Amino acid sequence: MERQIIEIDEDLCNGCGLCIPGCHEGALKIIDGKARLVGDTLCDGLGACLGDCPQGALRVVKREAEAFREEHTLQQWPVQWNLVPVQAPFLDEADLLLCADCVPFAYADFHQKLLAGRVLLVGCPKFDNVTAYTEKLLRIFETRTIRSVTVAKMEVPCCSGIAGLTKRALAASGKVIPYAEITISVEGRVLPQF
Repeated sequence: MERQIIEIDEDLCNGCGLCIPGCHEGALKIIDGKARLVGDTLCDGLGACLGDCPQGALRVVKREAEAFREEHTLQQWPVQWNLVPVQAPFLDEADLLLCADCVPFAYADFHQKLLAGRVLLVGCPKFDNVTAYTEKLLRIFETRTIRSVTVAKMEVPCCSGIAGLTKRALAASGKVIPYAEITISVEGRVLPQF
């Protein structure tokens, strides 16, 4: 199909990497010292990365390219709970996925079955600062319009903390937001909820 997509002028690109954070789909990478489009299906063609290139090496062109597959891509950056700002625009009208950091490694269908269409916050309820996570989540619930919350955790006891802190933040916010919980076994299966 013919559609809009990013094109990189190799002669102008100096490999600074400033375009990488602007590409929320992960379509750009620095390879051999130059920015490269790593896959047509990852580029939405909107050009969010254009303004980040000080060399003017990026532009949007119309050409034959495979269709963009949004359902398999990360919707935002950053994803680490500590790094996501409460005022991030991607939190507006978001379906949140609050995920223990082991889940994507254990569950092979993570991108297709859990991540698709959701805004991700990932962290470890055992090693990270759970109080800070709870406070940030409460501020998000109080100041942003969140459509739904899904907690993805492992079956191991330390992961129950992510569900607990989310429920505490929800209760403290006074908001009624649809909530779901998904538990992944250490073998990588979704466990039934009781």
